[in-house]
Amino acid sequence: MTLPRDPFELDPEQMRRLGYEAVDRIIDHFTGVRDERVTNKITPADARARFGEPIPETPSDPHTVLRTAVDDVLSHAMRLDHPRFFAYIPSPNNFVSVIADALVAGFNPFGGTWQAASGPTAIELVVLDWLRELIGMPEGAGGLFVSGGSMANLVALATARHALGADASGLVYTSDQTHSSIERALTTLGFAADRLRTIPTGNDWRLDPKTLEAAIANDRRDGGRPFAVVANAGTTNTGTVDPLDELATLCARERLWLHADGAYGVGAIASDEGRRALDGLARVDSLSFDPHKWWFQPIEAACVVVRDASLLRDTFSILPAYLRDTRGADAEVNLCDYGVQLTRAARALKLWMSIKTFGMAEFRRAIDHGLALARYAERAIDASPDWTVVSPASLAIVAFRYAHDSRDAAALHADVVREMYREGFAMLSGTTLGDTPVLRLCTINPRTTEADIDRTIEHLSSTARRLAGR
Repeated sequence: MTLPRDPFELDPEQMRRLGYEAVDRIIDHFTGVRDERVTNKITPADARARFGEPIPETPSDPHTVLRTAVDDVLSHAMRLDHPRFFAYIPSPNNFVSVIADALVAGFNPFGGTWQAASGPTAIELVVLDWLRELIGMPEGAGGLFVSGGSMANLVALATARHALGADASGLVYTSDQTHSSIERALTTLGFAADRLRTIPTGNDWRLDPKTLEAAIANDRRDGGRPFAVVANAGTTNTGTVDPLDELATLCARERLWLHADGAYGVGAIASDEGRRALDGLARVDSLSFDPHKWWFQPIEAACVVVRDASLLRDTFSILPAYLRDTRGADAEVNLCDYGVQLTRAARALKLWMSIKTFGMAEFRRAIDHGLALARYAERAIDASPDWTVVSPASLAIVAFRYAHDSRDAAALHADVVREMYREGFAMLSGTTLGDTPVLRLCTINPRTTEADIDRTIEHLSSTARRLAGR
């Protein structure tokens, strides 16, 4: 049976009108960012009332559907690109990369094999090689783009386990400042919770090599089998970088895999200041990095890089009968052999297009701006009578606490965050360092100004004083 027409086809003029309207709305979104709230949440009850309906059986006008998507759906989300969004790690994207994502969605390449997408695969390999060169890793290092830092960490740890012949009884070491994605990755790989050794940090929030070495020695004496260390290349809490060079020397001596979780922090490698902070990064066995953070890409754009890229293929390559036709010349790379996904999008195109359009020098200037803003924020916080710096600026993060005696500090900080969210003027997040509850600012958005910092701290002070009854 043949359908009388393509049921999902719009005529060229309809497509153009719809596309132009969509692009106009995206441009309005970019140019109007300062006029919008940073936060805008809908309640579950309101969401059910607004969107809940039986599955539609008949068509609707696509322009009406588009306007509903923009005005009612996408409007109810944090503005991760807002210049006063300082919570977690912001994601300040750029318009060229948005167009790249639209191209990928429209052309819809299958990024798993060279045969299916030789162009997009070639671009992904080029971008990974750019990153390899910036880091200083040798030829032979490589990787692939994945959804986010969590998947990158999973791929890296699976590769480490395979490369070293470890099993689920192996031990992994990290600090108490490490991101929860490491624990999730190990759980996914079948490791029990007691296989992760968490090393307490001191007031510098760094993994101490001597404490780590002692823990490894104790485990070996007890019959344990250490196989990997996870270092931080910019923690979410404080932006702290572990002593990568010392850890690399220790891991080489102990024959352990060294993975660096640099989801946002590795982006600083493009700047001179960031390169100094990340000293030793070139010596790790693997790392994770999210260009959808400090390299200003839309979500999703992350990558894993391994010092010996062939280990990725050794870990993940499976060749069923239905994929034998994809095997070409030895130089043809099938990225499905390097990670978890067979079906995968062309995530690197947006980063390639934006670097080609703006040049790496602009990325470098934007990164330096974020580093300088964090130092400015530290000085402004230090000058305020209402706040005390707990962790000074490091890789564009500064952590601080309310300075006055008040009710429970953790509860006050949580109330401040909730109030900021409710008001929508600015957004920041809280965490705990040791036993101290703190607030934190992350200043990686190139659209953020010193005035945004000043106004946010003033707003924080008035909110905290009001909530504390001062």
